[in-house]
Parts: sequence; C-alpha cells; structure tokens
Amino acid sequence: MRYLHWFQNDLRLDDNPTLSSTLTADSLLCIYLLPKPRPWCNLVGLGAQRDRFLRESLQALREQLQSLGQDLMVLEGSPELVLPAVIERFKIDHLVTESIPGWHESQALNHLRNKLEIPVTTQPGNHLFQPAQFPFSLDEYPDTFSPFRRKVEVLAITPTLPAPEALPPPPAAQFDAIPKAAAAPHPGLPLPGGRAAGLRRLEQFLFQQHGIAEYKQTRNDLDGLSGSSTLSPWLANGNLSVREVAEAIFRYEREHVSNESTYWLYFELLWREFFHWRAVIDGRQLFRQGGRHDRRLLTTFEPRSFARWCAGDTDFPLVNALMRQLTATGWMSNRGRQIAASCLINELGLDWRYGAAFFEQQLIDYDVGSNYGNWQYLAGVGSDPRGGRHFNLEKQTAQHDPNGVFTQKWGGFRPPQPEHVLDGADWPITEPR
Repeated sequence: MRYLHWFQNDLRLDDNPTLSSTLTADSLLCIYLLPKPRPWCNLVGLGAQRDRFLRESLQALREQLQSLGQDLMVLEGSPELVLPAVIERFKIDHLVTESIPGWHESQALNHLRNKLEIPVTTQPGNHLFQPAQFPFSLDEYPDTFSPFRRKVEVLAITPTLPAPEALPPPPAAQFDAIPKAAAAPHPGLPLPGGRAAGLRRLEQFLFQQHGIAEYKQTRNDLDGLSGSSTLSPWLANGNLSVREVAEAIFRYEREHVSNESTYWLYFELLWREFFHWRAVIDGRQLFRQGGRHDRRLLTTFEPRSFARWCAGDTDFPLVNALMRQLTATGWMSNRGRQIAASCLINELGLDWRYGAAFFEQQLIDYDVGSNYGNWQYLAGVGSDPRGGRHFNLEKQTAQHDPNGVFTQKWGGFRPPQPEHVLDGADWPITEPR
C-alpha cells in the first residue's frame, strides 16, 4: 500500500496519530500545502512573521523526517487541485490527514472524498479530548465556556503517543528545498519555529523559571516572555501536542506545586479546546457577521479607519502599540488582543470579521477556532453570555501600561490626524461663470 500523509496542523512526529496510522505502508509520501488567508479586505499572503515561523517549523519537521529516511514535499495551491494530481502521479492508494476545524477545510476534505477513488482517512487532531469522551453529544455541546469547563475538566486525557522509530520509505520523487522566509525573528520576541524550540520554551516556562507558579498574576502582561507562556505558536502549528503540554502541567504539579496559577494554564488549554469543538460544530456560522445566532450588528466599513487600525496609527496610543507589536513580531498577548479587538468593534464601528482576517494573516499562533471564536466573543455574536465586551481604553491603559513604557517601546504615540480626509473627488463641481 502506498500512503500519502497530508500534514496540516500536526508538524511533529511525537503524539501524531495520523503519522502513526501509516507505519504499515509499503511507501509513504509526506506533503504540506502552504496556507492562504481568507480573502477579506484585499489581505494578500501571510504576514512576514507568520510565514517565517511556519517555514522554520516545516524545515525542522523535514529534518526530523530525514533522520528516519523520509522527507517532506512542500507545495502551493488548493488541496482540491494539488492532491489529486499528486495522488495520480505517485499512484497513491490511501490518503490520511488529521481532522481539523474550519468550514473551508471541511469543504476541501469533502471534495477530495467525492473526487478521489481511494480511501481518505482522518485521524484525531491536536486537541485534548475526543467526542466519545464528552458527557454530552455534540448536538448538546454547551453554548458557553463555563458549563463546558465544569463537565470536562475532570476527564482523563489519553496518554500521548511516542514518535515512531522508523517510517516507510518515500517514493522516488524530487523533494525541493524549503525556501527561507524573508523575515528574521524580531528581537522583541525571538520565537523560532520548530519542535525543539517549543520543547525548550515549555521546559523553560515550567521547570526552569517556574513561571507557571505565578501565571494567573502575570498572564495579562502585554510583552511576551515576561508573563505569558507563549506556547501558543507551537501549539497552533502542531510542533507541540496539546496533550503533552497538559502532561507537563500535571507533572509540574506533582513535582513542585499545585495552585491556582498552575491550574490556570490548564484552564487556558480548556478554552482552546472549547473553541476547537465550537468551530467544528458551527462550521460556516463561525465566519458569519451575526454568528450562529444570526444577531444583527450595526456596522460600517470605512477603509481609512481599518487601514489606520492595521497600521497602528489610530487616536488610541495603546492600541497603536499593540498593533505595531503584532506586525513586527507576529504575536500579541491575550489581553492585548481583547483591547485591540474592542477598539475596532466599538470605537471604530467596523465589522469584526475584518479584524479577525487581519489577525489570521499576521499571527504566528493563528488557530481558526480560537481566533474567530474570540472575535465573535468580543463582538457579542459568539459564546459570551454577556453579549459582547467593550473595553474602556483609558482604564486598560492605566491598568496594564500606567507609565507608558509598552506604548513608547512599540511606537504607539502617533501624530494626530484629521478626523475626515477629502480628496478631489469629494469636492462639489461648480458651474463656470
């Protein structure tokens, strides 16, 4: 049997059920297709840092595969067009890939199942639980987080799988080098892609710095590495398995201390899990302005306001600093994302989906469920029982950047701009005398 493993958000060998399902194959072709952000508001391509982190992760995975006599083929294009051609060329008998949320992703997979004449098998993705473990069916899935958390936080997590010691050989094929990204890690947040870097950060935050022991008090720090675990990029790309992060948390609690802060890091993994399954259930509704409840929102689209928000050039210095941090590093703290999103939704009155699409383009830890789920939450069309959040920017600045250090560091203090801008097309035409 000739297998094709389509890597998606599982860029690792350890705890990878999809890869483990191919071990009996006679040959194995490993492929990754470079992603494209959703076509919103003329956003083209991946942000420089997201592209950089992804390519570093792919190169690290390729080197791991090569150590086992395998290789990685990285291609561009849609799965519906690329994979059938590859399958025909290499006479593949079986396509396997991980199960991931997302409307477009599920549509592509359904298309392949209908078009291909070979089995298309999905294996569990990078999440803590399987639906069979839930004390409820997916049709009864909680609408908000707290009921979900109370029912699942007592569940046992399936032990992680070891990395395979050997893999089937690849077919005779040309495996081109993965082009290096144009960007380098930003010195303000030097997070390299790849599993080894993710494991180093996990070890550092938990067992060297013991940052987990004070995580609940520091998690709202706006700068990375000063309070946040910053594990999300390696989780989003699948360099790390969420189950092995959970296992590390439990080991820390056994060997060192178990307190509210250590629980809170696991609490954040449960939020990630909640949004993952909500994305699976909600499907296309995850990208609708009114969400799954089809709530009406009164918004507008003013291109200049959106462009100023993206560039960090608004009338709100803290928001400017956060957006400039995002485009420079590819990362923003959870609190920062809430502040920036609230500004776009409430102060600027824009459609939340444009902000979500810009985050999708830029974030090195982009995850469809967490990104769009959190934006819906802030806009009041998702899982927030309060019906949306409006952050007081002055209060947030006083709480999280009282001395303006963060705002100054990231250039948030911008020259004032006129409220309205007119060009020649806006001027009235007068009759000549």
